[in-house]
Amino acid sequence: MRRSALACGLLGSVALASPVWANADVAKNTSDSKNWAQQAGDYANTRYSKLDQINTKNVKDMKVAWSFSTGVLRGHEGSPLVIGNMMYLHTAFPNNVFALNLDDDNKIVWKYEPKQDPTVQGVLCCDNVNRGVQYAEGKVFLHQADTTLVALDAKTGKEVWKVVNGDPKKGETGTSTVLVVKDTVIVGISGAEFGVPCHVTGYDLNTGKKKWRAYSSGPDDQILFDPEKTMSLGKPVGKDSSIKTWNGDQWKIGGGSTWGWYSWDPEANLFYYGSGNPSTWNPVQRAGPDGKRIDQKWTMTIFARNPDTGVAAWAYQMTPFDEWDYDGINEMILADIDVGGKKTPVVVHFDRNGLGYTLNRKTGELLVAEKFDPAVNWTSGVEMDKSKPNYGRPTVVDKYSTFLNGQDVNSEGICPAALGTKDQQPASFSPDTGLFYVPTNHVCMDYEPQAAKYVAGQAYVGATLSMYPAKKVSDKSTHEGMGNFIAWDAGKGKIVGTVPEKFSVWSGVLTTAGGIACYGTLEGNLKCVDQKDITKLLFKHKNPSGIIGNVFTYEHKGKQHIGVFSGVGGWAGIGLAAGLEDPEAGLGAVGGYAGLKEYTALGGVLTVYTLP
Repeated sequence: MRRSALACGLLGSVALASPVWANADVAKNTSDSKNWAQQAGDYANTRYSKLDQINTKNVKDMKVAWSFSTGVLRGHEGSPLVIGNMMYLHTAFPNNVFALNLDDDNKIVWKYEPKQDPTVQGVLCCDNVNRGVQYAEGKVFLHQADTTLVALDAKTGKEVWKVVNGDPKKGETGTSTVLVVKDTVIVGISGAEFGVPCHVTGYDLNTGKKKWRAYSSGPDDQILFDPEKTMSLGKPVGKDSSIKTWNGDQWKIGGGSTWGWYSWDPEANLFYYGSGNPSTWNPVQRAGPDGKRIDQKWTMTIFARNPDTGVAAWAYQMTPFDEWDYDGINEMILADIDVGGKKTPVVVHFDRNGLGYTLNRKTGELLVAEKFDPAVNWTSGVEMDKSKPNYGRPTVVDKYSTFLNGQDVNSEGICPAALGTKDQQPASFSPDTGLFYVPTNHVCMDYEPQAAKYVAGQAYVGATLSMYPAKKVSDKSTHEGMGNFIAWDAGKGKIVGTVPEKFSVWSGVLTTAGGIACYGTLEGNLKCVDQKDITKLLFKHKNPSGIIGNVFTYEHKGKQHIGVFSGVGGWAGIGLAAGLEDPEAGLGAVGGYAGLKEYTALGGVLTVYTLP
């Protein structure tokens, strides 16, 4: 282990003095703001850059500097990485990787083309997306759709090692990026829609050897919980905290996908992530032996784990006995902010269920849980009184309970829809304003649970959905569209600014020391606004396709650049991406976003901007 004075810069807003850095290369690359060295910009997942050459005064003058076609259609999520003069970028399936030399007119230095069974595309839940590569110690790490985790030599693109993380024949797939902490590569898995028992796994950075695996549900030795030391809401979880909250052996096909974004606090030596929905989507089939709700831990949970061992320090379940497919996989952002008049080390999470959570990242104490879209109606709120037996739990509004309404009954007007008030598209935190900038969905749904039979490798959904703008059902809706871009005070749990959008904002946000916040729209517009007043539009440019990629920035030869992938798709754009017409296809999204085809078409292009 070694100390590093660079750790404070790595976490930006977190401002921690790191006691250990086993991976000096990651520390060096991330601390240099000229790079974009991690998918989230830094270990804290802030998506904030200290670059300020492009700012509120001159961003209006940005022009396209160059562009690059990936040669692949379908949804392009994530972003490239920039390490020195090299850029590493990925594509949707078949998950090709390119290395470009920025010093040589963006020449392609190498291209890696995985040989994958194309049938894996039929197992991917919500488009053929991939959330990007990571870099450490001269290696580029790619998590392929078929779950293969491969380490590539950054200079040549040759395979250094590769390991299979799951089995697509059972419904396990890979859409996520990885997290590199010290000498461990941490990766999750997709598959809850196929009844997969999901997990996170740590592999040795140099050899690919498996070091540990932690499941979302199951016995303590499988979920890596210490009954006396792993905490939840201030108390030890106790023995068998997971399996005793399932009906019999249902946990064995229990879901809890882990395909979101991970963060790491070097001072606490904990990494943070969320787990997804329990399987099946039909809550009636998941009821307890007495026919009542049962928590089904630890799906829908925020975890804090030790990256060296995988053992959980604490866990908090956001949506016990999920009835709406509100995956809890969205990013965990680390910051030190004012909460109740006291500066507090927190983890902030904007959940699919429509609640913005602020927790003490050291202890897991719940500090704030508030709606970040006023249209949210499935719950009246979370009990914050620690003396109450339901402390930390959301109160479900019976009218919108798909469980109480029953199987084969269509529950109408539930807000948000299953794709949530926010899906995987990551928010950003700016230490300059102390605010979080959040891309959101403004969408509601009808939801009908149906009987589902588990067969390994086949869809295990058990529900039919339809989606539509929140305005259709909610008198608290702010506008006719399907999205908002908001500024959020996580210490108070309040929206402090809103920009309505016609469609969901499915792009990751960038904030910079130049005072700007930039995001993309499903129609294809890259927009930059003023962090202090997000209603002030400073820049707008139409890209070749809809944007579900994450905006990033870097400096090359003294000039700051801002870039973003266009390539419409993802869950919101699955109808357009896959050519689907049935309104209930795409797990209900096709009908809700049918109008998107009037504004954009398929693509796969990286566009990079700079000042003249």
